Amino acid sequence: MSVSSVRVFSGAYRDSLLLLSASRSMADEGGVEWATAVMAAPATVDDLVADGFPRDDLDGADANDLVLAVRAVDADRAQAALERGCGILFADGAAEDGAAQGGAAAERTRRTLADAVAQRPAANVAVVSVPGGYAGLAAHQALTAGLHVLLFSDNVPLDEEIALKQRASRLGRLVMGPGAGTAMLGGVGLGFANAVRSGPVGVVAAAGTGAQEVMALLDRWDVGVSHVIGVGGRDLSASVGGRMAVDAVRALDADPATRAILLVSKPPDPGVAARVAAQCRRTPLVAACIGMTSPDGRLAGATAASTLEEGAARVTRQLGRAVPDLASGLRRAAERAIGELASTRTAVRGFFTGGTLCYEAQVLLTELAGPVYSNIPLDAGHGLPAPHPCAHVCLDLGEEEFTQGKPHPMIDPAARREVMQRQALAPEVAVVLIDVVLGYGSHPDPAGEIAETCADIVSGGAAVVAYVLGTRADPQGYDGQRAKLEDAGAIVTTTAARAARTAAAIATRQPGLADEVTW
Repeated sequence: MSVSSVRVFSGAYRDSLLLLSASRSMADEGGVEWATAVMAAPATVDDLVADGFPRDDLDGADANDLVLAVRAVDADRAQAALERGCGILFADGAAEDGAAQGGAAAERTRRTLADAVAQRPAANVAVVSVPGGYAGLAAHQALTAGLHVLLFSDNVPLDEEIALKQRASRLGRLVMGPGAGTAMLGGVGLGFANAVRSGPVGVVAAAGTGAQEVMALLDRWDVGVSHVIGVGGRDLSASVGGRMAVDAVRALDADPATRAILLVSKPPDPGVAARVAAQCRRTPLVAACIGMTSPDGRLAGATAASTLEEGAARVTRQLGRAVPDLASGLRRAAERAIGELASTRTAVRGFFTGGTLCYEAQVLLTELAGPVYSNIPLDAGHGLPAPHPCAHVCLDLGEEEFTQGKPHPMIDPAARREVMQRQALAPEVAVVLIDVVLGYGSHPDPAGEIAETCADIVSGGAAVVAYVLGTRADPQGYDGQRAKLEDAGAIVTTTAARAARTAAAIATRQPGLADEVTW
């Protein structure tokens, strides 16, 4: 019988990245069935109670209180997990009741932005990761202190985002976000970033894993990046008007180390995208706007691309570099998978940790295999109804309905493994499509965590197509992660778009789709 344990720390706010790290540490040991570190928002408390944790242990907790919750095989394992979580969350010397300690610990802990700037006067970027209702104020304080801002926080009201970006533009500063999970400035990765070599391509991205995908591809193709500037998913909308993307493109255009610019986005407002692309005066720009097509392949004089693979390839060719063969062996692999499928297996099931990769897969699968149900539908104003059992499905498991009170699946692959075990073994499933995202902040062995489930799917009669987003310098080890999935029977591709095409090839019994190149 499992043992559930909870600890509540009053007034001990911790940001989401630290909470995710603590959650992973608590869960990462035998005997621990489930663990989380969260702030006690009402919805989170309700979820914990629904999961079987006693409400009495959570009475009186509010959004300013820190909660650690563990379910383990026995009390000793549960208490050990809680201690590991506390070791991470209070490593800065803060007492467990949220009060500051004295001495050397106090030297390491700064409670205000002004104190932090005084301690690090050479710093020029602030990373803001607080609840959305407070994020705007924190970002304004950082701008006042003369800092650029990576606004990791989400749920920032639209009017606050616009006001922040207008002010930042006047001050000659960047506000990257809200919801900007990835950036790389001067070789320093912020948020979820990959270990990439320095090179001539500057990236401006309104999509987090989209930025990671192109920076990883450019690294693996021996090109490299100068800077990666995330601008937040709404920046290229008509309401925000590309305020930060315009400033980012202008900055990269003036940077002598940047010889080409790659703009990455889900479908933007066309007029805004054209305005952003038109900012270049000396530097060629490729606009990889997923799913947005241009009849002549151009956007305001820039080269247009409809997938991340195509965007990275076009910017590479503009620099006079060769693009490697991206489809070697995929047709043959698709043919083998088709030959082993029962005729009743026709559906694709996609389980993604990267939202941009999920969106790109939807675009390609819809074009090649038919309509796709998703929790992030292509037309945000018209969500699809609950899918028929034989329909294609792509789920972004990083969305709130899957992460409420739980770590993001990039941090803790267990959540995706559970969903796959429930949904991927159905008899109508022809192919399961997954991404594995490496880099700083991600789980140390994401492929290893799902390899056994992939092997079960393959032995059950379906194919698995996987893409590993990462570089050979990433801490998880790119080649080793690919090998674990291949050993489990998965077909592993070289780009995310190629994985979606291969899944479509298998589901529709058209193996030629896997190696077809349309750009």
